[in-house]
Amino acid sequence: MQATKFHLGWFMNGYRVHGWRDQWIGTHKAEGMLPDFYVDMARSLERACFDYFILEDSSFVPDAWEGRHDFYLENAYAVPKFDPAVLASILTQNTERLGIVTTLAVTEYPPYLLARLMSTMDHVSRGRAGWNMVTASSDRAAQNYGHDAQPDHDVRYDMAEEFTDLVTQLWESWEPGSMVVDQEGMFADPGKVHAVDFEGRFYKSRGPINSARSPQGRPVIVQAGGSEKGRAYASRCADSIIASANTIEQMKEYRDDVRGRAEGHGRKADEVKVLFLVSPILGETHQHAVDRKEQMIADAAADPRFRLAGMGYATDIDFSVFDLDVPIRELADQMVTNGHQSSLASFVRQNLDRTLREVASSSAHGAGQRLEFLGTPAEVAEQMGEVMAEVGGDGFLITQDVLTRRSISEITDGLVPELQKRGLTRDQYRYEMFRDNLLEF
Repeated sequence: MQATKFHLGWFMNGYRVHGWRDQWIGTHKAEGMLPDFYVDMARSLERACFDYFILEDSSFVPDAWEGRHDFYLENAYAVPKFDPAVLASILTQNTERLGIVTTLAVTEYPPYLLARLMSTMDHVSRGRAGWNMVTASSDRAAQNYGHDAQPDHDVRYDMAEEFTDLVTQLWESWEPGSMVVDQEGMFADPGKVHAVDFEGRFYKSRGPINSARSPQGRPVIVQAGGSEKGRAYASRCADSIIASANTIEQMKEYRDDVRGRAEGHGRKADEVKVLFLVSPILGETHQHAVDRKEQMIADAAADPRFRLAGMGYATDIDFSVFDLDVPIRELADQMVTNGHQSSLASFVRQNLDRTLREVASSSAHGAGQRLEFLGTPAEVAEQMGEVMAEVGGDGFLITQDVLTRRSISEITDGLVPELQKRGLTRDQYRYEMFRDNLLEF
């Protein structure tokens, strides 16, 4: 089967403490709280010619496990966590071609504020800004912003579509060519700058935006659309989609579905780049990689709370109230969420005949469902190429549960050179701006 050239991104779980218990953490055990770590990481990703670096976010202290925040604070699980927009602006000044994607929730930002923030980010990055559109899912986050709970899941996506329509109109309120910058004439052409006078079901704004037209026209939009509503939104609005699957068949079904939906919206299917989350397990030898996986499983088995608390963080479900030794099939009706519904549905579907203890003690990659790549860098490069050739595109989004300088280097300086050697990923950037590189192939 002919190899297919594909894109690479990196999904980082928040601007927070990473790998603080790992022996390779370095001299500062909480260095993930400082920008230096991420600047080094972004430069490594750019050296490896990644398309983009996405900064996940949430704005609450989790308390899903046992109804308390103790476990999360004691283990630095998703807390402390800092505002990714601040870090993103720093990263844009320390890279030249890498796309920098910031997670901003539509339920936590007014549309005008978000549109102006992202437009500014696109300017300071010279056209390399991306917005990861999320709807927010935790009631705890909603309560931090003065609400009792999050809106219903499907209503949140209705809000997201209208929100995106509005911010897009704000970005487009300065037409192409509106910036004349003629010292003997005008700076901006008044006839090419317009109010939007938007009034919808949830939002209204006069416009125009006051930050001028973005270098890309509008920043790149990234979104994780797993549910029915999520797929509908992603296919209409997203330039790149974060996808989860643990079989090739699931990957093909998802990609074919969202591409078909995109065409139904009048878009070209190739304008939507689907990147699948993966966590390669690399070793000096194949056996070394196997040993590392077995150690991950052993660590998970030693304390199942980490996996179950992670699912609780994503779904607002307290898994501590369930009997860990009862098959999930018997508990499924009690597992109801207004949070990440696709993550919960996948978790239940894949594990119906297993117990929570078995799942928590056997997963090497937390609660998420991901296709496994394991072996030496050369072996994993072959595996990734074979999978992508069968799926047809568009790429992979690397993520790691324990992030250290060593684990980053294993990807950027070990795996990526093997991918480049096979012609599977780019070895240089062709364009200056994010969207252009994303659409290159």
